[in-house]
Amino acid sequence: MDFSHLPVLAAEVVQGLKLKPGGVYVDCTLGGGGHSELILEGSGPDGRLVALDQDPEAILAAGKRLISYKPRVILVRSNFSRLVEVLDDLGILTVDGVLFDLGTSSYQLDNPARGFSYQHDAPLDMRMDPEREITAGMLVNHMTVEELTETIRKYGEERWASRIAEFIGEERKRRSIETTGALVEVIKKAVPAGARREGPHPAKRTFQALRIAVNGELEILKAAVKSAVHVLKPGGRVCVITFHSLEDRIIKDLFRELASPCTCPRDFPVCVCGRKKALQIVTTKPVLPSEEELAVNPRARSAKLRIGEKV
Repeated sequence: MDFSHLPVLAAEVVQGLKLKPGGVYVDCTLGGGGHSELILEGSGPDGRLVALDQDPEAILAAGKRLISYKPRVILVRSNFSRLVEVLDDLGILTVDGVLFDLGTSSYQLDNPARGFSYQHDAPLDMRMDPEREITAGMLVNHMTVEELTETIRKYGEERWASRIAEFIGEERKRRSIETTGALVEVIKKAVPAGARREGPHPAKRTFQALRIAVNGELEILKAAVKSAVHVLKPGGRVCVITFHSLEDRIIKDLFRELASPCTCPRDFPVCVCGRKKALQIVTTKPVLPSEEELAVNPRARSAKLRIGEKV
């Protein structure tokens, strides 16, 4: 398969980052390189880009896509939780803009071998970094029913979490659940028929929950975005694209936190919290895809872009 990347909210990201010639930017989620290419174009002729991804297939594919920009782009195989460490290793202290495009790439969803999709029968994997030890199959087969319930409810916001976990537990007594297809069958049995006829695919939220748990996505998100704000120059921008309510809520609350000055009670004579405003919120409401974009890329439907500027 080709590791293609149709960048979501492309024009909005370019505008949001306030790209300029000679600027230094970071794409924390390289994927197929679509956003990275736009950043390099918009910061030409001498702008620089550091692009991170933990998926070796993304690094390989994007390296080919961005070959003409080679003198100005550095590709690093790393999780964005190591952002500051990566920049330190490169001798970069501050940057003009940072982009996070969260979630799963189209390649990862469409490649059956990666086990992300409930549309393809494949081994239950879901690792963005193939060197991680824990797979979705391990979680499904070795978590207790109570742990599965909590995981599916917390990360998938699935109303039928306990019922799905119970059905998984019963199925495991008969056989190990090793493939996405086998898991989908169990979920369909667990979700009542009436609920299956409405809304998204009945397995969507459970698969989302397992993917988040396998890759530790939410645990690292807040600290990573804080690190990005820390390395921004004054006036630099951080852009974050989310694809589900859990991510968006974390970013929304974090932006508010970083945009808040001293939180001491008004009657305190001096500040004791030591908190200073670090961020100006540019987007009071998230930027959503246009109808024109959705007609070309339906997968962008749940995308939300929030932008903050370093003060």
